[in-house]
Amino acid sequence: MKKKSPLVIIFLTVFIDLIGFGIIIPLSPYLAKQYGATEIDIGLLQASYSLMQFLFSPFWGRLSDKYGRRPIILLSLLGCGLSYFLFAFASAFWMLMLARLLAGFFGGNISAASAYIADVTPPESRSKNLGLIGAAFGLGFIFGPVIGGVLSDIGPKISEHPPFGIGFSAVGAGVLSLVNCLFAFFYLEESLKHTGVIRPQVHRLKILTKNLAHPTLARLMITFLLSGLAMAHMESMLFLYVKDVFDWTLQQASFGFAYVGVMIVFTQGYLIRKLIPKFGERKILVTGLAMGGTGIFLLGLASTVPILAFANTILALGVGMVNPSAMGSISLLASKDEQGGTMGVTQSLAALGRIIGPVSGGYLYHTLGRSTPFFTGGAFMILGLFILIPIFSTLPQSGKSSAVVGH
Repeated sequence: MKKKSPLVIIFLTVFIDLIGFGIIIPLSPYLAKQYGATEIDIGLLQASYSLMQFLFSPFWGRLSDKYGRRPIILLSLLGCGLSYFLFAFASAFWMLMLARLLAGFFGGNISAASAYIADVTPPESRSKNLGLIGAAFGLGFIFGPVIGGVLSDIGPKISEHPPFGIGFSAVGAGVLSLVNCLFAFFYLEESLKHTGVIRPQVHRLKILTKNLAHPTLARLMITFLLSGLAMAHMESMLFLYVKDVFDWTLQQASFGFAYVGVMIVFTQGYLIRKLIPKFGERKILVTGLAMGGTGIFLLGLASTVPILAFANTILALGVGMVNPSAMGSISLLASKDEQGGTMGVTQSLAALGRIIGPVSGGYLYHTLGRSTPFFTGGAFMILGLFILIPIFSTLPQSGKSSAVVGH
């Protein structure tokens, strides 16, 4: 039997993991509402996951630099599976919060997977191959909400008590994570050579300070933070928005979310692999920021389903361009021996945005109106665009077929 490419295996691992993530995201606000949560409480619930990612992603990234990507990914999958079961058995809001904190603690697999791809791909292919993670995200957001929507319909027919009811879909997420852990155990090989070599452990703040001293890398990381902040304002309130404006059920909202996943898969699984070799990272990044910001802003004006669909299309295409080109550029500028640590710090900055964003979005939604989280999120992404424009010519361009790296 022909040996599978390591990129195929890491893609499948991330994809299956993100199906579970895609199940939980639309479920959270509906289940929290059952336990009397307000919009601000739901924002805090969304932020709790990201808080733990902010605190621990660099930790997992540094461990993956020392001990290898594979053990960190395996441990993360196991921990996430246990957190999903806790979510399914929750009978009060505080238990949902505890489950999301645990999931965030074990959420170091994306930074380890990003470093894995950096290990096994040359610089000229790195940005488009990092798009595989985005494609896995998109596929997770297609299959996850659909599976979750079906299970949330089955659960109440069995019982209204945990782990059944609409929370039954979290059981499916937990089972998938444990199966994925077994899959990765047997098929995922280590990408980092000479694991276990004693390397000086650099603290997150030192890595961040070193990266912020690099003018191009600093602006890229700040832009990635602003992009995460923008998306968090949108994601945390979108399901409440469609529930309040369009009276959508969890199943309808889940299927609507799957459409966004289709567009992300198309962008990061196909389109980005055609566009980056033709135009390079820098043009794709600034175009994506402009489209993403516009799409988020338009969501605040969506009073009909066609406007909602158009806004989500523009948003998904834009975000699909931003993430791989930004992550690829950061990876290209980072030290080879600190790929895991740098990816971890970068993911923690995005997580910081996802801590502030849901709380801010919930407050804005509750006090200033349904549209304000989307207007605010769009403004943050456009701000990221303006931050990059002055240093546009210094942004990496390795992905362009005929380009010389511009840094």
